[in-house]
Amino acid sequence: MVFDLMINNMPVRAKYSDQNVKEIFLPLLYKLDALQKKKNSRILVMAAAPPAAGKSTLTKALACMADGIPGMEKITVVGMDGYHKYQSYLDTHTLFREGEEILMAKVKGCPETFDIEKLEGKIREVTAGKTGTWPDFDRIKEDPVEDALIVDSDIVLLEGNYLLLNEKGWRDLSKYADYTISISADQEFLRSRLIDRRVRAGIPRKDAEEFVDFSDMYNVRMCLRNTMPADLMLYLESSGEYSILHESGL
Repeated sequence: MVFDLMINNMPVRAKYSDQNVKEIFLPLLYKLDALQKKKNSRILVMAAAPPAAGKSTLTKALACMADGIPGMEKITVVGMDGYHKYQSYLDTHTLFREGEEILMAKVKGCPETFDIEKLEGKIREVTAGKTGTWPDFDRIKEDPVEDALIVDSDIVLLEGNYLLLNEKGWRDLSKYADYTISISADQEFLRSRLIDRRVRAGIPRKDAEEFVDFSDMYNVRMCLRNTMPADLMLYLESSGEYSILHESGL
């Protein structure tokens, strides 16, 4: 199946094999629909993965698939990227990494560059069943866009790198989830995808490699090492195919 999507205000074409759709994605959608109907109120699903593992694209594609199934509850997809701290903040604040003081803008995308308190507050609103708004992230402007999305469905799918991170503050977020999904992949495969992504955005390859190796790969290793177990654990092959590493009996 092929999907033309908008991710962070940028067009993305996603293609998934019939086997993945039939054996993984559709069963997942039916499971989430059944879970929502059993609860008879809104459910929150969290999907976590390292950078470049395809979580944003996959979650948007899942929502499109759900739209095509008669009687299935609509899925609203939101991302934690809307809770990036603003670029003006990152340009004027620092953090310490391995004893070195670093400008936050140079490591944008690491856990410290997100407003976790604001994110958790919005998650509490969502799990209370309220209709409300959610911020998006504009990849062109490199800043959040407040109130960009409407949350009004009974299945909300929240995606982000650190939603299942087993570190202080972040590990508390999973208690709000009715179902969790994680994606992992080979480090070198993710590095290649991250570099290619920046090159396609017009960044010279040398500069792209330097940023990815200094910043992005630190986050990749953190996610692969410290993501907590999920109800559904997927692995992204270098071919683009997904496989199931673990699936709970929920």
